[in-house]
This record gives sequence, C-alpha cells and structure tokens, in this order.
Amino acid sequence: MTGEPPAPAAPPVVVFDEIDSTNAEARRRAEAGELGPVWLLGLRQSAGRGRRGRAWETGAGNLAATLLFSTDKPPAVAAQVSFVAALAVADLLASFVPSQRVSLKWPNDPMLDGLKVSGILVESGTRPSGGLWIAVGFGVNLAAKPLESERPATALSVHLAGAPPLPTEAVQILAEAFDRWSLVWDSLGFPAIADAWTARAHGLGAPCVARLGTETVEGIAEGLDDDGALRLRLPDGRLRRITAGDVFFGEAI
Repeated sequence: MTGEPPAPAAPPVVVFDEIDSTNAEARRRAEAGELGPVWLLGLRQSAGRGRRGRAWETGAGNLAATLLFSTDKPPAVAAQVSFVAALAVADLLASFVPSQRVSLKWPNDPMLDGLKVSGILVESGTRPSGGLWIAVGFGVNLAAKPLESERPATALSVHLAGAPPLPTEAVQILAEAFDRWSLVWDSLGFPAIADAWTARAHGLGAPCVARLGTETVEGIAEGLDDDGALRLRLPDGRLRRITAGDVFFGEAI
C-alpha cells in the first residue's frame, strides 16, 4: 500500500489549574528524564518569569504555556527556535486580527498595532544521554495586559469586537502553528525562518537603541544575520552585530 506516511501525533497538552511557572515545570520534568514533546498550560501562574529573570504577570484568561521537547541540534542552532516561536505567536494572533496589524520585534517580541502583546522565554539544558532539552515558554495577553509593564503593552481582547479565545483554545492554535514553522525550520533551514520573520519585522530600517548591559549602542536596524543576530549600522558606518540585549525603536529607555 502506497501513500504519504502518517503525520506524527500532536504533542499532548497538560493543563494545570494553578502552577508556579510552566517553564519551571518543564525544567523539573526534563531534569527527571522526560523527553517530550509535551505542552504545559497553566491557567494561573504564581511565579511566571520573563527574560533575565523579570517577573511575567499572566493574569486570568491569558495564555501561559511551555513546550518541552528534545533535540540533537547544536546549542547555537537550537537557539534559533526563538524565531520559530515568534512566528507561531504571530500566526495565533493573525487568526483573530488582520495579519498586517501583527509584527515581530527582535529577537522575539510579538507586537499588535505596535504594542507588545506577548513574551517568549527559551531555556535549555543538556541530557545525560546527549543532546538538549528545550523549554519554549509563551505568555500571550489574550484577555488583559499587565497592570505594570516595562514597555507599552496591549491585549488581544482590546482589538476584538467579541471575547478573546480561551487559553485552552489558543494553545491548540499555537501548537499547530509551531509545528508548521518547525517543519519549515527542519526542512529548509534558518534562512526560510529568517525570511518569514523579516517579512513581519517591526522597526527594520529605523533608528534603534540597543541596551547591552552597561553599554548602549545606537544605529539603524538593517536585518538579521545568518545566525539570527541583529545587524545594526552605526553612525560611523560600521556594522555591529547584536546577539543579546534589549532593543528599542522610538521608545524611551
């Protein structure tokens, strides 16, 4: 009998009424030997985290989920998953609003009408048997924006005539989108992901301020390098690669 091989089964979704952090739960499971893939969904998080240890306020009705999976990709390549994740969130948002209102700010901040609507946190560790475990954490403001936010933020509900999706509904859309972009990544490599990310990019060609710990750099954001670094053209004409840090486009720092 001929035909296409059956599609792999979708990863299960484990739902917690309350949890400290879905990324923390992913780490516990990975360190206990679980390989995934599995989605962990917290309907309420008591200790959500963002990048650099910042608190991430989830709020009732918002999405807090983590995908735990294993990979044999080298760490530098595996880190590209943050761009895959950002594209998946963009697709989730574009299921409810016109896609032109959705954009992505380097490295992985999904934006809605120019305001931050989501955060992505990728964590990883080595497996005793080799390879890595990866935890891709997603926070999406479906119902409400944070009461306190480092930057101007919004929520999907503000842009809808009706009610936003429930977290249990949104995670299914997100998981399907992540699977689609993962297949692109695996089959076509990072250039295809970079092209799709660039097509949705917020701020490219505009003045940019990059805050890098104790150093602040200003220039024009030109695009992604082959490894996902941001190319920043300095006022003196030199090119600076930004591999980590916070970038701002027309925002106070």
